Amino acid sequence: MNLWLDDERRAPAGWYWVRTSKEAIDAVKNFGSKIEKMSLDHDLGGDDTGYKFLCWIEEQVECYGMEFNCDITVHSANPVGAIRMRQIINRIIICQE
Repeated sequence: MNLWLDDERRAPAGWYWVRTSKEAIDAVKNFGSKIEKMSLDHDLGGDDTGYKFLCWIEEQVECYGMEFNCDITVHSANPVGAIRMRQIINRIIICQE
């Protein structure tokens, strides 16, 4: 399964589309290890962000031992947000090594 997080851009064919960080969290809770790839946007409307979702993932990995082995990419047009997201992705990867 491939997870696409973006509030505006439609998901490519074959991707499960979620529009908020809460929907993304729910998808991980429901599908877990079935998720093979994620592509994430930063700005999701209002104060919601893909960064918020990644912070939740990091907490689950660090505090609760969740195994999270999927390919994560960032497709955000927000350069600063994209950098912050890539930094947290790197921390998630390091936590699991």
